[in-house]
Amino acid sequence: PPIFLGIKLGVFPAEIARLALIIAEYQCDVLHRGQKEALRDFLPLDRENWITCGNALRLDWLSICPPTGIGVKMHADDLFHTPLEQAQIDFENEGGETYICGNPPYLGSTWQTKEQKSEIKDIVAGRISSPGFLDYVSGWLLKAAQWLRHSNGAAAFVSTNSVCQGQMVPLLWPLMYSLGCEIRFAHRSFRWSNLASHNAGVTVVLVGIGPRSTEPKSLFEENGDGVVSKRIGETITPYLTIGPVIFVEKTRKPISELSEMEFGNKPSDGGHLLLRRDEIKLLGLDDGQESRFLRRIYGSEEFINGGDKYCIWIEDIYLSEALQLPSLANRIEKVRQLRLASPDKGANALAKRAHQLKLMRIGRERTIVIPAVSSERRQFLPAGLIPANTTINNRNFGIYDGPLFNLAIIVSRIHWVWIDTVCGKLETRFNYSNTLGWNTFPVPPLTEKNKVDLSRCAEEILLAREVHWPATIADLYDPDAMPDDLRAAHERNDEVLERIYIGRRFRNDTERLEKLFEMYTTMTTAKDGPQKQWQTVGI
Repeated sequence: PPIFLGIKLGVFPAEIARLALIIAEYQCDVLHRGQKEALRDFLPLDRENWITCGNALRLDWLSICPPTGIGVKMHADDLFHTPLEQAQIDFENEGGETYICGNPPYLGSTWQTKEQKSEIKDIVAGRISSPGFLDYVSGWLLKAAQWLRHSNGAAAFVSTNSVCQGQMVPLLWPLMYSLGCEIRFAHRSFRWSNLASHNAGVTVVLVGIGPRSTEPKSLFEENGDGVVSKRIGETITPYLTIGPVIFVEKTRKPISELSEMEFGNKPSDGGHLLLRRDEIKLLGLDDGQESRFLRRIYGSEEFINGGDKYCIWIEDIYLSEALQLPSLANRIEKVRQLRLASPDKGANALAKRAHQLKLMRIGRERTIVIPAVSSERRQFLPAGLIPANTTINNRNFGIYDGPLFNLAIIVSRIHWVWIDTVCGKLETRFNYSNTLGWNTFPVPPLTEKNKVDLSRCAEEILLAREVHWPATIADLYDPDAMPDDLRAAHERNDEVLERIYIGRRFRNDTERLEKLFEMYTTMTTAKDGPQKQWQTVGI
């Protein structure tokens, strides 16, 4: 008969889960055996249905569900690692298929308690250098992988999609593979809601793991119309694509011949160096002083949706003059006091130049801007240009005074696909990264003609936007209302760029990804030597 076992953290939830199993079994018996037979076997609760009260990341799962033919006495420890006063029950695994399923707690590294971080660190047991960056759900995947090394079975978890994105992939998945596991099946990111009164509507993936095998793997994905498609392949990558296993890791410099992309300027000023348009007049500056001491600054909100924001921008050579102006001197002093009061030593050091933002990066001719976070609904990333002596904050990345062909690459479909796959996300929104998304992006060697052609494509996109002024980026790239001429400009850009890759247009995003991963493997192997072969290890 089917056997249901489980682990719950608290005593009351454990008792509720036990009761739920009794009720569920009774309902099934009424349906299939009749009420008389169901009542006869209703009680007592037996060894086939048991919920252990304890911490799933501290317990040895083999003591809960042992390998075939081994008996155990069910028990559990509490959070303080002492035996709980709870009933015990004998259980022996008589064989057959075993499935581990779960919906673990969703906690990113920032929100974990000291104890939770300790649990993850103990599970990893020194196998990776930065366990503190792992999401809490990683613990369940690793515990399941450890269990699967000793028992014939499979495991599946509903998890935050972060475990298959961004920096989590090269941290978590090499360890999973070294434990002898692979992804057997998966469902790519989808929005999961429930009937709770305060519904979080979290974005999740479903990942099924098991010992390595030659059996076909199944990958499920929901399109924009809610239709789920299924693809079959030999291997599912940690990025939930079909293809050979590969790990994309951050790098400080582009692996292709691209311009350097840097962070925007983090103010670290408590708001004292930032201004709205209506606050400028209150400073009492003349036109020459405004020209020397003020700059327009774009956050991702202003760049995408429009709006005016300014910052006080004082070069060191003008500091003496600025301090003679009470309106500026007062703001500078407030910044100085704020930074000195900070517990961060870096902020204390910044107090010496309280007249400036933490970073002072600005384009003297132009800046190519890419917002750090943007909607996944747009078919193209919302990048663009801002003019000379205009700057950006740390919610954007910038290529300062770089060639225009870089913009053509950023707004291409093939780059969109790469960012969607290898960068982490905030919920379902794109969370762009220069070190993980831009610097790792594979681009073929570009001839001077290629660069001229791509620059022209970028210009055509910008000109198409200008035709619809004062429409914002948000207006222009609404997928339901994108102007035909702008869409056509993007199509020409994709045509030119993709012919540089393979001499024709790609058939679909899958083909784009396959080519990019192939190029990434070749480029990084040539630079760093052969990739690691992940051997099965024990922890």
